Amino acid sequence: MNHYISITGLKPKNFISTFRFWSLAIPCFRLAQKSKGNVFCETKKISGFQCTLTAWESKEDMLRFVHSELHLKAMRAFNSIATGRTYGQECEAIPNWEEAFQMLQEKGKEYN
Repeated sequence: MNHYISITGLKPKNFISTFRFWSLAIPCFRLAQKSKGNVFCETKKISGFQCTLTAWESKEDMLRFVHSELHLKAMRAFNSIATGRTYGQECEAIPNWEEAFQMLQEKGKEYN
């Protein structure tokens, strides 16, 4: 069965922005865990990046989460508080963290 996977790797810009980052990231992660169509949701710190790896039954389910009020609030704040990359694609299997981080580095869209 195919899933749509989404990978993010973000770094707060400075010490002060770390608090704002976590005040948005934690509620967004909790919402993702409970969202319709989510089948996998984990976080991990890799090479200084706060990473998330989620898998969804469909791209539409992932987009419904991305367009939720809470996630939109986090996206609006992103440029002022963090840098990083995002990546998503259809996959037959959920990648392990090493594979996911490699995909993120090679194919992810970079935000500064």
